[in-house]
Amino acid sequence: MGQTITEKIFSEHVGKKVFAGEIVRSPIDMVIGNDITTPISIKAFEDGGFEKLANPDGFAIVLDHFIPAKDIASANQAKISRDFAAKHDLKNFFDEKDMGIEHALLPEKGLVLPGDVIIGADSHTCTHGALGAFSTGMGSTDISFGMITGGNWFKVPESIKVVFKGKPKEYVTGKDLILEIIRILGVDGALYKALEFTGDTIQYLSMDDRFSLCNMAIEAGAKNGIVAYDETTKEFLDKVAADNNGLRAEPKIHYSDDDAVYSQVLEIDVEKLEPVIAYPYLPSNGHSVSQAVADNIKVDQVFIGSCTNGRLSDFKVAAEILEGKKVARHTRLILTPGTQKILRDATKLGYIDILVDAGAVVSNPTCGACLGGYMGILGDGEVCISTTNRNFVGRMGSRSSKIYLANSAVAAASAISGYITDPRSL
Repeated sequence: MGQTITEKIFSEHVGKKVFAGEIVRSPIDMVIGNDITTPISIKAFEDGGFEKLANPDGFAIVLDHFIPAKDIASANQAKISRDFAAKHDLKNFFDEKDMGIEHALLPEKGLVLPGDVIIGADSHTCTHGALGAFSTGMGSTDISFGMITGGNWFKVPESIKVVFKGKPKEYVTGKDLILEIIRILGVDGALYKALEFTGDTIQYLSMDDRFSLCNMAIEAGAKNGIVAYDETTKEFLDKVAADNNGLRAEPKIHYSDDDAVYSQVLEIDVEKLEPVIAYPYLPSNGHSVSQAVADNIKVDQVFIGSCTNGRLSDFKVAAEILEGKKVARHTRLILTPGTQKILRDATKLGYIDILVDAGAVVSNPTCGACLGGYMGILGDGEVCISTTNRNFVGRMGSRSSKIYLANSAVAAASAISGYITDPRSL
């Protein structure tokens, strides 16, 4: 019987052929923590009397949720991670000096690779599956176990094969593809399963699109999302290797067998898809942009950023749409790049000047606005169109606010009119 790519990654790690449903103890290539979750892991590590990390170079801490600190509590929270990183002389510790949102920064640094098993104390750790890795979110105590042992226990997930067909239309992106999947499956339709993204459409998706696609696999309940290695992956990794004087390790390439067993096969004709808008209060509440335009939805805030859509291509398309135009008088536009490198590149290419001239404000790389922490909190009754990944009640601020999820082109177009707008109409 054939294997899926996820089954093959676990088989390679545990040294024997395994299939969906089996419980395995697997080594972990990269454990990831952030300023919110890592202190809990550190406490469990130290309360257990442990003094050495099993794999120091396979442990990364990224301070990205409340950095620079927004208050005394967040400063003290970050201090716990800083002190631990200094004590253990961590190589992969990132704060203000080289900051970024963890799921944008670590691929940029060459620290997550095809064939890896990756865990992180953040639900959107599934982002890294875009590189052909098994990557999933876990709780802080699970992260502590990984810090102590260098491994963890997993139930090998069943896989849902998603077959995308056709070339996407203009302004249809990886964000729209995943919002369509979540609309079809619901927020728990892929519970504890791998979403394996395949089909001829994949060749048209940039790495940025693939990161967005895998990032929101968790919003359908999935354990992980994954895209197999191809020429686009290779080009991305070649550039990363050049920028960082090499990668963390050699990639391990796996592909699903033709006779692999799937719990479900889902086919989507991408050529018929237009930009998708997720209405409040679930990512599964998907509607076409045409419907959103017809509903005449006024927006107070537009947010472009986060680990879902804070990459260079997002600022490129926003700049192209906003060049020579102005943000609507009653609307504010907030931009949050995923990393300092993305910010620098966007500046060099002129995108930031265009966007600021249009009336945008640019923040440091942070998760702050996405989780309603800071740098873009919504007030009572306010409406936001956002490129983030969740639109639950109170997600970005007041419980009476509303969030509509969209791609960056739709967000930029909406900033001009002050209403949710189809970028194809401009």
